[in-house]
Amino acid sequence: MKAALAWYRVLATVVGISIIVLILIGLPLDRLHDVSPGLFPVGSSGQQLGAGISAVLGTAHGFIYMGFLFVAFTLSRLAHWTIAFTVVTLLCGTIPFLSFWAERRAIRQVEGVLGRRAAAADAPPVRS
Repeated sequence: MKAALAWYRVLATVVGISIIVLILIGLPLDRLHDVSPGLFPVGSSGQQLGAGISAVLGTAHGFIYMGFLFVAFTLSRLAHWTIAFTVVTLLCGTIPFLSFWAERRAIRQVEGVLGRRAAAADAPPVRS
């Protein structure tokens, strides 16, 4: 479970950062010409930068998110998360900034499970 938690932490962070960059930088730069074509014409350097960020990071984010879903689902089974907890955790990867809240929430839950397992392993055997 520790390996799955480590992978989850990395992928959740990368997914969270990539969606923030896409939503706050890539897409606005790429689509500002729709709002003000005079100030931000199609083909301007800003629009081209936004199109590049959206194309490259958008594709990468999609593949990384699929890996995140796999790792998070695997972790959910190992840590015995409820269905509701699992669904919320998986969906939060699609919402900027909320993904970091879900990551902390999931990590606390898994660390609690690991702590209880360690305490149970260290407990003296019960004699009858």
